[in-house]
Amino acid sequence: MPRYRLAPTPEQEQALLSHCAHARYVWNLAVEQHGFWSRHLRGRAPGYKEQSRQLTAARAEFEWLRAGSQTVQQQALRDFAQAMGNFFAGTHRRPTWRKQGVHEGFRQVGVKPHQVERLSRKWGAVLVPKCGWVRFRLSRPVPEGVKSYRVTRDRTGRWHVAFTHLPPPVPGPGNGAVVGVDPGVTVSAALSTGDLLKVPGLTPGETRRLELLARNLGRARRGSRRRARLKAALARLKARQSDRRKNWVEQTSTRLAREFEVIGVEDLRIGGMTRSAKGTLQDPGRNVAAKAGLNRGILAAGWGLLVERLEHKAPGRVHKIDPAYTSQRCSACGIRDREARESQARFRCRSCGHAGNADVNAARNIAHETRLVLVGTAAGPAVAARGRSGLPGWKNREPQPVPLS
Repeated sequence: MPRYRLAPTPEQEQALLSHCAHARYVWNLAVEQHGFWSRHLRGRAPGYKEQSRQLTAARAEFEWLRAGSQTVQQQALRDFAQAMGNFFAGTHRRPTWRKQGVHEGFRQVGVKPHQVERLSRKWGAVLVPKCGWVRFRLSRPVPEGVKSYRVTRDRTGRWHVAFTHLPPPVPGPGNGAVVGVDPGVTVSAALSTGDLLKVPGLTPGETRRLELLARNLGRARRGSRRRARLKAALARLKARQSDRRKNWVEQTSTRLAREFEVIGVEDLRIGGMTRSAKGTLQDPGRNVAAKAGLNRGILAAGWGLLVERLEHKAPGRVHKIDPAYTSQRCSACGIRDREARESQARFRCRSCGHAGNADVNAARNIAHETRLVLVGTAAGPAVAARGRSGLPGWKNREPQPVPLS
């Protein structure tokens, strides 16, 4: 969904915050209702239609709720119903409470073409219920045929509007080129071509300021104005880091979709990899601080977002490969040796003497596995029968040490 920066007036901002509060209240009420139903009652909890009738009765009784937009409140119920459907389908977690200052946003549907206008070369305007025309920065053309949009406010106080639109996929080059992408923490994405890509994070000065703000925030008294200022400054730095990561993901995914016909990525379970290691009181975890640092590094590298955007821009051309042993296998001879990786960045095969960057070696293995997938399922068993490595012509023999020169 293309997103644009909103520029509401102070009066419009108060109306937008009121919409966010109403949508958050309706959502949390639905969460509480389903939680109470599952704990104390039997049978199916109320669905969207029943909750919509309950909302109509509540609006008739409470004036403060009736003062808000009925469309905004109903769409919060629709979003909750969709979230519950995703939970029961097993694709998402159960919907939880939304918090003020963190989950600020609402959705508007039934948008007409005349409700989105272009004011000038740099500015546009969108009609928001009970707010009037709200200007937004026209950073790119607005898609045609927009039917709905979502207004959000981040922790730094920035307002955005995202119009629901499915952009066309990026056309492939038609050259049959295959690339393997190996994600990492030090190197965000290593390509089988030898390119090493890294997410541009905070500068050293910004990192020091982030640490200082976090330290001062821990010392500030809760509820004080100083703590509020520190939280706002900390949120601005983290938003800057997030913006750079998203921009890098967009540029990298577009480049890969344009330059390569087929893209191979590792099929990683990022949710499990970034799960906390602190354990429980009875069974506490080990190396919790180191695991927390690794989790932050994985999330900062944007692995999941990169694969998601690749699947959006190159549908049907992204293949997920089993990540087992891709970092231990030599891309030149196919021998699998757990001691061949001498360091985080250095790979040296003890059998054939091939040496190079460890991440690039893994990316080439991913590209090779992707080519095998393209050959077809019929050739798969025959290829795998040649050796446990599953690569054509690669024999499963013990690695022979090579003198290091």
